[in-house]
Amino acid sequence: MDASFSRRKLLTPTELRALTERSDLYGAMQMGSHLGAIALVAVLHGMAMGTGWVWVTGAALGVLLNFLYAAQHELSHATVFRTRILNEVFGRIIGFLQIFPRDYDQVMHFAHHQYTQNWERDGELVREPYTLTSYLLWLSGVTYWRNRFFGVVRRARGIIVEPFIRVEEEAKIIRESRLHVAGYAAIFVAALAMGSWAPLTFWLIPMILTKPVHQLQNTIEHLGLSHEDDILENTRSTRTNAFFRWLCWQMPYHTAHHTFPAVPFWKLRDLNAKIEAAAGTVHRMGWIEFQIEVITKLMAKDEGQYPMNEVWVIPTTGGRTRRMAAE
Repeated sequence: MDASFSRRKLLTPTELRALTERSDLYGAMQMGSHLGAIALVAVLHGMAMGTGWVWVTGAALGVLLNFLYAAQHELSHATVFRTRILNEVFGRIIGFLQIFPRDYDQVMHFAHHQYTQNWERDGELVREPYTLTSYLLWLSGVTYWRNRFFGVVRRARGIIVEPFIRVEEEAKIIRESRLHVAGYAAIFVAALAMGSWAPLTFWLIPMILTKPVHQLQNTIEHLGLSHEDDILENTRSTRTNAFFRWLCWQMPYHTAHHTFPAVPFWKLRDLNAKIEAAAGTVHRMGWIEFQIEVITKLMAKDEGQYPMNEVWVIPTTGGRTRRMAAE
């Protein structure tokens, strides 16, 4: 998007070239550690069957699976690997696991970047303003999964209603959705034939039940901020720790990501420091702090009743938060 502030004042061309350099090594380290953690926890989950520990391993597995969307997000930007085809291959595999086809997600997400916080054009903002009820349903994952499951099936039937999908993109979106539906059907049939519950036990049930944890990151990034064309005012970063930054593929540095989307995830901390040095602090809140604030505000009145060009969900201390780079 063309923000109302100048990116040229934030970085020099030399700094930008250095920050946008990709790396197969760093991409493989992050991807390998995340997939390795999923594999390890899946083994522990299998060993825990029949014991009370299954709830712990199932929760851990579900969280790891849900946050694998952070990998899909970066793969859509082609910033995980320097070898471009690897971004597409892994993106399609993970998109299948997420029930979130890669081409569809990429089209939607690029519209989100181009028209951030624009009610009519932002691919991730095509919804009615939240009420307290609709927000809690989205936070719980109920409406999230409804949209994912029925959306894939609808597009597989050739029905496109999303305003951010251009006519020339419809054919590939429909084809991709049909391949996904065929793949899910094949897994279902194979599981029935073998009498196996594995797809539910190690994939769908853990992922569905732990979606609320993933929604903590999904909901914090833009909700309650200005709808003006200014990234520093319409995007929020997250105050969290090193483990969750790893789990989220560094997306807690969300303002930095939106300012320069071509910068790989592993360089976002450095980018964030440079942005704050040049432009001052960014909007930033913690997950629980944000949820308390937004739910409190929605208890008072619906989202559509708050000013669209003002920040209405802010830290209890008020104003912008201290610099992320300081921690």
